[in-house]
Amino acid sequence: MRKTFNGSILHPLLTRCAAIVVAVASPLAGFRTAVAAEEAPRPAVSTSPAGSALEAGYLSPPVKVTDGLTKAGEGYFAPDGRHICYQGVPAGYPFYQIYVQPFDAAALRPTTPTRVSPGRGRTTCSWFSPDGTRLLFASSHPDPAIDKTEADAKAQAEEDARTGRRRRYQWDFDPHMDLFTSRLDGSDLQQITDNPGYDAECSWSPDGMSLLFVSDRDGDADIYVADTDGSNVRQLTNAPGYDGGPFFSPDGAWICYRSDRVEKDMLQIHVMKADGSGDTAITAGKGVHWAPYWHPTKPWLIWTGADHSDPTQRPNYDLWVARYEADPATGTFRTGAPLRITDHVGADVLPVFSPDGTLLMWTASRDGERSASQLWVSRPDLDAIERDLPAVPPAGTAEGSR
Repeated sequence: MRKTFNGSILHPLLTRCAAIVVAVASPLAGFRTAVAAEEAPRPAVSTSPAGSALEAGYLSPPVKVTDGLTKAGEGYFAPDGRHICYQGVPAGYPFYQIYVQPFDAAALRPTTPTRVSPGRGRTTCSWFSPDGTRLLFASSHPDPAIDKTEADAKAQAEEDARTGRRRRYQWDFDPHMDLFTSRLDGSDLQQITDNPGYDAECSWSPDGMSLLFVSDRDGDADIYVADTDGSNVRQLTNAPGYDGGPFFSPDGAWICYRSDRVEKDMLQIHVMKADGSGDTAITAGKGVHWAPYWHPTKPWLIWTGADHSDPTQRPNYDLWVARYEADPATGTFRTGAPLRITDHVGADVLPVFSPDGTLLMWTASRDGERSASQLWVSRPDLDAIERDLPAVPPAGTAEGSR
């Protein structure tokens, strides 16, 4: 099953597990070269100056922490903050693979990654276990037609390189995608799901007792939760349209996610209780809002958003933060107006906070207009953000009724 999203709306990227839109321009040499980038020398530290007074007011100059892969993105911190995991396209291979690399908050720079995924097929959505010993991710390497899948992607990339074509971004809901866990070096690979259809966009609950993931096993992409061995599967959403990119709140009481159930491809941020009740849309309108993520200690949600109300303007994807108030007992969740914290000319997407909340990592192309996406890290000024974040309106008002 292939689900193609409108790239003009979702420029440059759709899923939490998806990749930044940068075409692989070089000819592909086959999957045996998939680890070549891991052996490349580490480049010098690259920083992006604040793009404006707005960014300078909330962020330290972002530092690039991945390099050497064709492109990289959707990164997450280990529980102890000493490693990051992410997906990256290695030289000579058409699909993302999963990597882990050391991370030092005191010396932000690219370090040498280790490939964790098997090295074939599409992979996405890596996530550390709460004890930091295993990695969860989705992979299509069991595809019985993997040779043809790779050959088709190689042929397309070679044709695009020959003609100079840059294709509109799309994310394939690969029907051979299932969930796997392994040790951080890729050993002890264990398959968690084995169900027809796409299973991906996965993470552990904070207590390590449950897996949260997205599946189209019923013909529509919805959010599910299961025990860590893949048993006791429960469906949490069932509205027509795409629901995806879910994450548990730090206390495990809530789940944030994105949905296009109101208007196709126009993603909006939703929050629901951990059992699927109390579903609340916290964004609306003619825009795309996606990749929500919780701050670990403050009542903040961060996400990627862009205004699509003016068809004559190119939407700019930036990072937005909103304050929230939540009451699990009543199932009410309310937010204040969001605060924009980036305005770089390139896309800033897939933001995540470090476990202690002092660092912000996201996917961006800040080395030039047509540069490949990589992971960037900044130290947000938490006091400045706290000062400028609009308050949550009182319950019962028009603004506070969400």
